[in-house]
Amino acid sequence: MNFTPPSESSGLQQQRARIRELEAASRELDLGSARRSSLHAAVHSYAESVLSGLGDRPAYQADRSAVARLRAHPPGGPPLPAQRIIDLLEESVVRPGLLPSHPGHLAYIPGGGLYASALGDYLAAVTNEYAGVRFTGPGAVEIENIVVDWMADLVGMPPGNAGTLTSGGSLASLIAVVSAREAAGLRAADYEKAVVYSTEHVHHCLYRALRIAGTEDATHREIPMDQSGRMRTDQLARQVAQDRTAGLRPWLVLATAGTVDIGAVDPLDELADIAAQEDLWLHADAAYGGFFTLVDSVRPMFRGLGRADSVVLDPHKGLFLPYGTGAVLVRDRAAITRAHRSGGAYLQDVAIAEQTGPSPAAVSPELSRHFRGLRLWMPLMLHGLDPFRACLEEKLHLARYFHTRVSEMGFETGPPPQLSVVTYRWTAAGGDPDAFNRALLDEVLRDGRVFLSSTLIEGRFTLRMAVLAFRTRLATIDLALDVLAGALERTQARHPH
Repeated sequence: MNFTPPSESSGLQQQRARIRELEAASRELDLGSARRSSLHAAVHSYAESVLSGLGDRPAYQADRSAVARLRAHPPGGPPLPAQRIIDLLEESVVRPGLLPSHPGHLAYIPGGGLYASALGDYLAAVTNEYAGVRFTGPGAVEIENIVVDWMADLVGMPPGNAGTLTSGGSLASLIAVVSAREAAGLRAADYEKAVVYSTEHVHHCLYRALRIAGTEDATHREIPMDQSGRMRTDQLARQVAQDRTAGLRPWLVLATAGTVDIGAVDPLDELADIAAQEDLWLHADAAYGGFFTLVDSVRPMFRGLGRADSVVLDPHKGLFLPYGTGAVLVRDRAAITRAHRSGGAYLQDVAIAEQTGPSPAAVSPELSRHFRGLRLWMPLMLHGLDPFRACLEEKLHLARYFHTRVSEMGFETGPPPQLSVVTYRWTAAGGDPDAFNRALLDEVLRDGRVFLSSTLIEGRFTLRMAVLAFRTRLATIDLALDVLAGALERTQARHPH
């Protein structure tokens, strides 16, 4: 039956007329087929030029003067043609600073940028699927739960767990810490007696998670490491016993499966034994290293990872996805759901659908959320696992190769890489080695063909190479060694003995 509006007052007529005026203007946002095709062609052409020309671009450009041009076009100004927008993106965003998709990105822990993931994001945005609750997005939620279940199985976590995809390791770590707090029943009055254990190489996002979770007042113990940078379990057990004797409440062990400083993997199985015996929550930060469990040769190093109470993984690292893809897994589903419980009358229709499986919004602070699962599910379905395994194993060998070669060049090297991070420094120059290595790194960055970084190891300025960008090949590492040799020669000329 068609709706026939009743006779209208003059007020209603004016309102309908205004609505029609606004509709005509707002239709500009809903591009027609021809304009969509034109815009898509321009964007695709630019994307192709970036990807096909990566080898001709520097990995890093220090000149950031073009960034100021962005301020000349604030939101609210006149519309710009599509090509001008793309040109502005190229000049002021892509060129200055680091080009993260470059094969020469050998600093920090490189992110990925798989093309299939980008297309997954495109489809997720175009369809605008909501992946927060199963009631409105059953398929999207199911895909997210499928990839979370796959990751839980990969690390060896038994059934009964829960988890979710996040924007990265920081939010995933916060979810884990809050779940640990709720599982222990800690309240504000308990924090001063609660004790957290880690090494000095624990990722700083976990300190931030403790602060945001309100538990910053907990006592923090730094447990000594062995020569490979792994937590010493004998020292942990001794410290826990001392704290219990002192009337404190040992609570949380922060283990790392791949430290960002040197790539060390803590002895997870032994830590799990201590955690079980002492009733501690064991958290494993595997954001960087976790997906190396796909590689047979290093999988034994991760034994015990599935015994952790919570695990953080970053698919935008070890699975080479675009930035903005993290994951958290929690063994105790009740703990993570209790930590994030909420509700509203307007969501009463959701409850029935939740009986068929958890929704991401029930185990995370996020309610409005992007359909992240598609950027992970699509490349896994398209490529299968074998190329990922091969790429990860390749990075392990490249790191070992770099470690050997840089040692042959005369650098003092850190321990042989457990994963794909290498630390090294020049100590043969005399004078202040920290100042020399800082100047050496500046020379590398001025060259720009590769991007390297530094860290502090026992208070010493140390150069650092992390190979995890999926486009990094043997030729890239050879180039990095050539760049380093040239930078060393120039630095020595400026800083003679």
